[in-house]
Amino acid sequence: MNIRMAAVLAAIIIISACNNDKEHGVFRRKPGSNEIAGVNSYLIEKDRERIRNFAERKNLDLKETGSGLWYLIRKEGRGNLFKDHDLVKMVYSCYLLDGTPCYSSDKSGQKELILGKSEMEAGMNEGLRMLRPGGEAVFVMPPFLAYGLLGDNKAIPPRATIVYEIKVAEK
Repeated sequence: MNIRMAAVLAAIIIISACNNDKEHGVFRRKPGSNEIAGVNSYLIEKDRERIRNFAERKNLDLKETGSGLWYLIRKEGRGNLFKDHDLVKMVYSCYLLDGTPCYSSDKSGQKELILGKSEMEAGMNEGLRMLRPGGEAVFVMPPFLAYGLLGDNKAIPPRATIVYEIKVAEK
């Protein structure tokens, strides 16, 4: 945790130090796309490492999609895969990699989403399309597929990787 925070802090300091400060007569070079891409690559790889460690600790055989979503389909379900405009009803729990609970249907009730219409995390949108009615899955979303750099200003902190355990209702 401290190494990750130190890396994020170092990236922020490096980027901040590269900004122009014309008011004080100091001209600094702005970061180029190579430096920003390097920081992004570093952070993405660190997130992947943390997810792999989580999967190993929990004995989960997670797979990774091309976009970076990690998933485990626990139960296939029946019927067609979900697609745009489908209503998806599910019970769920959402927590951080360290097990800290964020949200759950136990507290807020069953969640209902319309794919392609409802506001949801990009990782959730992708993951639900891998499921059928009655399906069950675990989705692990790195920050760029979840709540990003800022979190949600409620239960999910900045740059958090989140885990969803989902059970989709039968039709």
